[in-house]
Amino acid sequence: MIAVGDGRERFGSAFFVDGGSSCGEIQGSSKVINAVSIRHQRPFRAATASDDASIVFFTGVPYKNDKVIRTHTRFVQDVRYSPSGDHFVSVGSDGKMFLYDGKDGSTAAEIVASQGSVLAVSWSGDSKRLSTSSADGTVKIWDAETRQAVQTYTIGTDVASQQNGNVWANENSIVSLGLDGTLNVIDPRVDGKWNRIHGAPKAISSSVLANKPEPTFYTGSFDGSVRAFELPTGKCSAVEGSKGEGQVTGFAYDESVEDGKVWTTGWGAAGGLQAIKAGTYDASIASDSEIDGSKAIAASAGRVAVADVSGVTMFENGKKIHTISVKEGCSAVALNGSHLAYGGNDKKIHLASADGGSETIFDDSRGEIICLAFSQDAKYLAGGDSSGRIVLIDVAAKKTIVSSKWTAHTSRVNSLTFSPDGLRIVSGGLDESIYIWSVEKTLRNVPIKNAHAGGVNGVSWLDAATIISAGADACVRTWTVSGP
Repeated sequence: MIAVGDGRERFGSAFFVDGGSSCGEIQGSSKVINAVSIRHQRPFRAATASDDASIVFFTGVPYKNDKVIRTHTRFVQDVRYSPSGDHFVSVGSDGKMFLYDGKDGSTAAEIVASQGSVLAVSWSGDSKRLSTSSADGTVKIWDAETRQAVQTYTIGTDVASQQNGNVWANENSIVSLGLDGTLNVIDPRVDGKWNRIHGAPKAISSSVLANKPEPTFYTGSFDGSVRAFELPTGKCSAVEGSKGEGQVTGFAYDESVEDGKVWTTGWGAAGGLQAIKAGTYDASIASDSEIDGSKAIAASAGRVAVADVSGVTMFENGKKIHTISVKEGCSAVALNGSHLAYGGNDKKIHLASADGGSETIFDDSRGEIICLAFSQDAKYLAGGDSSGRIVLIDVAAKKTIVSSKWTAHTSRVNSLTFSPDGLRIVSGGLDESIYIWSVEKTLRNVPIKNAHAGGVNGVSWLDAATIISAGADACVRTWTVSGP
């Protein structure tokens, strides 16, 4: 095996897979190596592609530098041996593709493949065709014998459509990776059409589960992109109209309205208050000027509450109805019918009427209030803070039930949600852990460690035995749980 990249001491290393001992030296490149390919037939050969505009040809085993090939004039982005071993190919930022003899590394052909950088190349299984992915958003299929492009697929012309990766998965499937994380699956038998497989392109900053009209898990990322995951298949699609700028800071789902309604807010182009309908952004309800740096959002009974640095802003039927000023700023909000809860830097949970009536203040938290949630019947209210503590409140009695028992999280609690029956809570935190808590058995919990690298930023209940989570690793996962 040969591994390449931007190492501290060297740009590549050759070693035996079974024991890890060295089987040669990967030398000859003065800058980072972008790709390597090995000839699997005897005599063994290898080639590397580097940012120094060179290709280094190796003989082996053990692998040693045989010669440096300088056919490209700019960065060499990719190199690939054909399955037959007869040839290898290189592509680069000069827009060119070169074919070489697989045994001696001599140049066999020069091809102008694109007007821009060609970033990836792969061979078909029979070694008769090639596919290239380019920065101009095109994927091309080439005849290896005639050196001519036989098919061209234009994925797009914007920056997000730049094609960075390429693999000929099987005879009838080419997969090209876009800059926005989209996998474009191309069938060479079909001209001009391809399937798109979406995923979260960046770390997921917030999420929500919508049950109507079909179960869908919405996620928003730090780059402003919004994705919709169909359940239970997990099929992902991009929400039309997302600007791709600014951070999505919150989602809210209101199941009381017909077919349910999903609301989102954020910063920059993702800011204001917007509704999502049928997989696309509906008309914007409120601009950034009406919401001062939104941090969280909640929705119920046709109303929407947005927490920002000035307090809580309430909307009904798309119109602003009143504002609750909070001197220290507001970073969390929850809404259920006539009940409103909010909190922020004052380390207190405020329980009030959604109409702006009198409030009750709970000071059991030890850090900034990060997330709040009501049970579906509004019997309980739970709040998580920046210290990792979760408190549980009896809404009717206006009394704290759990104040210091739920401290298993070692850092900020980013999200929490009640189970459908209101007797359990799932929480996710910056400590990369998920915990299941019991309202009735308050001393017990069920931990899920290392759930998401970088932190868990969203959790929801699919049903009584299944939760779904999203995190900083840009992944969405489902978990089967029981207890406590």
